[in-house]
Amino acid sequence: MKILIADDDFTSRILLQGFLQTYGECTVCTDGLQAVNAFRSAFEEGSPFTLVCLDIMMPELDGQAALKKIRDIEEERGIAARDGVKIIMTTALDDKKNIISAFREQCDVYLVKPIDKEKLVESLNTLNLID
Repeated sequence: MKILIADDDFTSRILLQGFLQTYGECTVCTDGLQAVNAFRSAFEEGSPFTLVCLDIMMPELDGQAALKKIRDIEEERGIAARDGVKIIMTTALDDKKNIISAFREQCDVYLVKPIDKEKLVESLNTLNLID
């Protein structure tokens, strides 16, 4: 599995990478703009990401905007929502507005920090990314 982690918080990035590196190759970004560019580049190189983990509160481009841009890139390439990359929002924001917005833009899972490894693994199973 090819994984993209976008989070401006060093501790959160290291924690997620530690959890996920067991399941695949991790690329790490510190803001939403870097994440969108990394996603686009991987796609153009023929080696797209399988999973993207996005924090909401990031500089340059927040996670909600990055999520929308990633889904727009897929739509431009004719990829149906159900066939797109799996996206997990990882954030400290546990409010209805952000949760609804994330699902409206087609995230697959919304996890509130601090990320619980058991919930993350359960989410990966639910998304059929691991057995």
